[in-house]
Order: sequence, then structure tokens, then C-alpha cells
Amino acid sequence: MEDILKKIEAWKKLETAERKRNIPLEALMHKPGYNRMCISLSDKLNIMKAPQIIAEFKRQSPSKGVIRMASDPVRICTSYQDAGAAAISVLTDEKFFGALSSDFERVRKVIGLPLLRKDFILEEYQVHETKAMGADIILLIAAMLSPVQVSRLAGLARQLGMDVLLELHSEDELDRMCGDVSIIGVNNRNLRNFEVRLDHTKDFALKLPKGIPAIAESGLDNHET
Repeated sequence: MEDILKKIEAWKKLETAERKRNIPLEALMHKPGYNRMCISLSDKLNIMKAPQIIAEFKRQSPSKGVIRMASDPVRICTSYQDAGAAAISVLTDEKFFGALSSDFERVRKVIGLPLLRKDFILEEYQVHETKAMGADIILLIAAMLSPVQVSRLAGLARQLGMDVLLELHSEDELDRMCGDVSIIGVNNRNLRNFEVRLDHTKDFALKLPKGIPAIAESGLDNHET
């Protein structure tokens, strides 16, 4: 099976170069969201005893195909908020996940919960872009980044006031941890072949650093699981 991460990485580099040409960094810094005070999900998770849900809005994915392209992000994310979600993740990738460029902005206007911009972050420009969108949390995927890249991107994100969610899947990615990571995510789905194992988070949790909130990602789609 083709390594989807390599395909996504190649596209993201082209996409980011085009965005830099269209919207210079200085223009991002003048957007209203750039100077907005972020809401800390890590602080919220540290004081809550019961398990919490981070709900997600996405139209499609490489593993599931089209889910519901005509979905209204405002209606769905409002229902997540009303149902008690601790935070909401909004996909912003257009090519592989079918996001519309307006999705995140529309959700930000009506949702008071911490918002995670879920995309594939490779460069510092994307960190500034995430802040300008009004995001509270940025996702860094260990499988796509070196320890040096994680440290640099996480450091910038924390300077801008955002929480940093570092997504891990395997033990050999633990060397990507750094002091600016505020939340650890363990993905039950192998991003290279899409296999899902729900016990993965439980098995991997014992290897994670203590004192940092950890979340289980992927594979939970009903009350029973």
C-alpha cells in the first residue's frame, strides 16, 4: 500500500509554498485571530477527573472515503459543544480530507470551546497560519517530523499561546517529545497502512512521560468502544 503520509507531505510543501506567495507572514499577523487569547485544553484536562471527549468535524478521509461532504460544520460542532465535548477538532486539509476553506473560521465564530486545527504541519509558516485562524491547539504528527522539527515548531506554537498536541503511534517516536509539548495523542490507527487497534493506547500509555495529559485517537465510533 502506498505510504499516504509521504504523498500528503509532498503536497503540503507545494500547498504551503503557494499560500506563502498569496498571504505573506505579515498579513497573517494582522488577522483578528492572531491576537486572540487562546483557551488552554491542557489546563482543562489537568483539572478534570472523568474522561473527556474531543469531538471531530471532517467531511472525508483517506481511510474512510467520503463521510458526508455536505455537512454543516456550524450545526455539527454546536451539537458537539451542547453535548459536553471538552474540545473540537476541525480538519482544514482540502485535498485529502475535503475541508472547505471557510470551515474553521465558521466554527470559530460560534464555538467557545478550545479548537484544534487538524492538518499536517511541516513549517513555521503553518504555525503562524494556525494561530491566525483562531486555533487554540496545534497538531504535530511525530511520524512526519524529526525531533529538531518538533522542538522548533512546538516552541513557536507555545510562544504564540497555543497548546501543542504531539501525535505518536510507535515507541520509536518518543524521541520527538520536548518540553513544549502540552498534550500527547496516541493514534490507534497506523497512518501508513490505516490498520486500527483499540488496545494500542492502553498498551502504549505505560511508556508515555508522566504529568502530561494523554488522549486516545481514532477507532472510537460508538458507545461500546
